[in-house]
Amino acid sequence: MIGPNEIEKSGAAILRFIEWLGRFGELSFDHQSYYASDFGRSAKALYYRRPLLGTIAVAPMVLSEAFVPTARKLFWKPQRFPIADAHYAMGFAFLAQTFEADNYYQRAVHFLEVLQETRCRNYEDFCWGYPFNWETRNGTLKEGTPLITTQPYVYEAFSEVYALDANPKWLPIMRSIAEHAFKSYRDLETGPDSASCGYTPAPDDPCGVINASAYRAFLLTKAGIELSDPRYLEVANRNINFVLGSQNADGSWYYSIDGTRDFVDHFHTCFVLKALAKIQNRTGNSQCGRAIERGVAYYVKNLFDREGLPVPFSRAPRLTVYRRELYDYAECVNLAVLLQGRSPDLDRILTGVVIDLLERWQKADGSFRARELLVGWDNVPMHRWAQSQLFRSFCFLLSRNLKNQQARNVGVTFQPVESKVTS
Repeated sequence: MIGPNEIEKSGAAILRFIEWLGRFGELSFDHQSYYASDFGRSAKALYYRRPLLGTIAVAPMVLSEAFVPTARKLFWKPQRFPIADAHYAMGFAFLAQTFEADNYYQRAVHFLEVLQETRCRNYEDFCWGYPFNWETRNGTLKEGTPLITTQPYVYEAFSEVYALDANPKWLPIMRSIAEHAFKSYRDLETGPDSASCGYTPAPDDPCGVINASAYRAFLLTKAGIELSDPRYLEVANRNINFVLGSQNADGSWYYSIDGTRDFVDHFHTCFVLKALAKIQNRTGNSQCGRAIERGVAYYVKNLFDREGLPVPFSRAPRLTVYRRELYDYAECVNLAVLLQGRSPDLDRILTGVVIDLLERWQKADGSFRARELLVGWDNVPMHRWAQSQLFRSFCFLLSRNLKNQQARNVGVTFQPVESKVTS
């Protein structure tokens, strides 16, 4: 179990980060900045069509990412990312609840207001995607295409704030998000009472991405309970069954069942496990519990090094040009807090990961390094990758453990400070 000293230091790290966020602002470059321009997308598309020629085309971006990551600014522009805004909203909501601090509540509301303005405008219901054209192996996903991997975070953000203020104005938005997730994504039957959902609302979306179905299953489970709508739960159960049926014998999940993207990586494994954990917490689903037990056993054995620190892949799809990823750390902390007390190995890993984040990853300005490269660091702060995710994870860690320590009468002196809104 993580101790008072780590909690105290985590609280101080959060305060430094909030001060940095106020200075830096809410726009940033991104992991995909290299490939967001027409040139970058063309090079990536060529790589998917003709790998040998495409490798030459993407080489400048790959080399820059590996050795001169600050050169992102030559390829694209800073942008706002809805998935990051949702994580910031949740993080500030956790702080507001923990400390009963209105300044943090107001900051959470600020991000919800931003999210209302940045929704995908060509859709009837509230939904969100990426603010750039995203080149995939299946073609270009245009800016403003809704993604099922984004909707759950935004729904959670509105739900967390609604739990704080019970303001009825949030409920129609929550309902709209749930309706979008319920009716806008294709379901491909994979077995009796089992279906994989699409990644996008496209009617010909190939489906098969496991974390996409896990995300949708969680969103519809949470919304089905909170909004008392059994329709959501029925669809969620079919997606849950797909995720459970896709688990490998060793406890892992591939990224997809398409036979091509059969890699196993750190943060996508966390995405699946955290969705199942949240579903089990709300429903008591014993099948989810067994899958989590097997999944965590694989996770702690194969996705950490001898020092107990996250590694990007246990089964890599290609050569990687970095050693460690902030996104992996952020999702590790979140998952370990969600499952705290259920796995002694994961509890032990959590302490080591938090210490490493505090000692090596947080910079003097309060932000966190993005990647540990083969030589040096990628120090470009990117809200989606994964400043916002780590902020939420640290706030979640603080909220859960301060409550536990207060219940045990353990002294913690961390106090919140004012935070500033910078758009």
